[in-house]
Amino acid sequence: MRRGHAGRAAATAALSLLLCAPAHAARAASPGPLGGTAAEAAGAALTARRAAAAAVSGGGLDFGRCPGVEELPAPVRCATLPVPLDYARPDGPRISLTVSRVPATGARGAARQGALVQNPGGPGASGMYFPLLAGLPGWERIAAAYDFVGYAPRGVGRSAPLSCQDPAAARTTGPTREPADPSPAYKRRRLAAARAYARGCARRADAALPYYTTLNNARDLDVLRAALGERKLSFVGASYGTYLGAVYATLHPGRVRRMVLDSAVDPDPRRIWYRNNLDQSTGFERRWSDFRAWAARHHATYGLGATPAAVQASYERVRDAVARRPAGGVVGSGELRAAYLQAVYYDDVWPDRAAALTAFLRGDPARLTAQAAPDPDPDAAAEAENATAVYTAVLCNDASWPGDWETWDRDHTELARGAPFETWANAFLNLPCASWPVRDRQRPVAVGAQPERLPGILVVAAERDGATPYPGALELQRRLGAGASLVTETGAGSHGVVGGLNGCVDRHVERYLLTGATPGWRVTCAPHPEPAPVSLDDRAASAHRALLPPVV
Repeated sequence: MRRGHAGRAAATAALSLLLCAPAHAARAASPGPLGGTAAEAAGAALTARRAAAAAVSGGGLDFGRCPGVEELPAPVRCATLPVPLDYARPDGPRISLTVSRVPATGARGAARQGALVQNPGGPGASGMYFPLLAGLPGWERIAAAYDFVGYAPRGVGRSAPLSCQDPAAARTTGPTREPADPSPAYKRRRLAAARAYARGCARRADAALPYYTTLNNARDLDVLRAALGERKLSFVGASYGTYLGAVYATLHPGRVRRMVLDSAVDPDPRRIWYRNNLDQSTGFERRWSDFRAWAARHHATYGLGATPAAVQASYERVRDAVARRPAGGVVGSGELRAAYLQAVYYDDVWPDRAAALTAFLRGDPARLTAQAAPDPDPDAAAEAENATAVYTAVLCNDASWPGDWETWDRDHTELARGAPFETWANAFLNLPCASWPVRDRQRPVAVGAQPERLPGILVVAAERDGATPYPGALELQRRLGAGASLVTETGAGSHGVVGGLNGCVDRHVERYLLTGATPGWRVTCAPHPEPAPVSLDDRAASAHRALLPPVV
């Protein structure tokens, strides 16, 4: 959940954008059980079936050389997939989604099992780079059996791209100063910025804005399944991708073949999305504490303090210093927090982040500047702006949010007393949803309300994940039914478990994808080793990052 990735080596990072605004036209009536009105749900389902049938009758996907802008080498091939903008209007406008694929290698006598489709999360992340995993160590047996298929969901990349502001304008704001305890005046400025941002979303997207939703993402996914010639879907979803997968399974239980859901969003409709983000801020604080405890254990290396409290004091000295005088002229307290937010997502960055604090306190800001400075590449800024716009639109469209600032201020003021690290930044990031310019929003899907039993689905979670706290994995497994299995990496908290950090987890995932066998109701794996205090395991880190999204 929350932040996605663009797939390039430099992950899209856009944390300090806020939003909010007036009303947009929409349809009214009583909500149906799966979101939207009953009439809309029926019409959308019919249109989705027609779109899927059209994808098959039209010959499926025509894969060819990938455009240079995708930066995908051979043997990856690319195609475009037309889907309805609004599934309730079969004859209305259509948009095109970009799709990538690398064929199964067929090595080691593996029987081909069709296409394996991936969504890396966000919302706002592109999965176009997923086929590159086929060539990484540890994926050989899965790549022998499956075509690896990635795609950019609606709004992302070249898939009917959504934008809420000029990326160049966003880049000219300079280093940001974020107070640890925001004043009423600062909050008013952020509220005004949120409203202006949301007005930008309405102005740039116009009538298309209401159609960036999880429901439509799930419908698009079914059209993609059909266009690939697959009777049933094999799917890997990470972070927000777990919610998308769960919604798909609820809408299309008979079309699920195998599904791996890694780092699970809590799908309880009462928590989509306002309360999930409150839970996330608490989870981030717990994981920030883990980083500080690790740095304290390695005080002999870093000199940041022998206790977590002392490490916190060192961080605050750096924060106060860059608020007064930005490091390298570009890293203020906002950029600092965004860089150290990665430490609560991924423990493989802990050595670099700790070393940057140490160097800064010793008078050398270069290391901190290198890690925390915004990417000056205009393309990276455009990707970041696009990812934030899609993230905002999907979450704001998916559900009702509190519309009064008083509720936000009360809830986050109380939360920040125990979880100060990310609470207010999280609040301001999501604040556009308080006055989002779409009047009638979706009703969250009742995940697990499907009329038929689902096949075995594999849920994977880290016990101390901050971005998608562990209770969400328990709730997701419960809703997916008795056939769902949960693999827990105990005592660990990196966001995203599948893909190179934990051999125990990867063996369960590989066996499931190759045979369909789930390991049991609930099984545990010991945590992957904590990073060494000086160096990173570059191979494991690169494999891990290829599947799970860095921070956006």
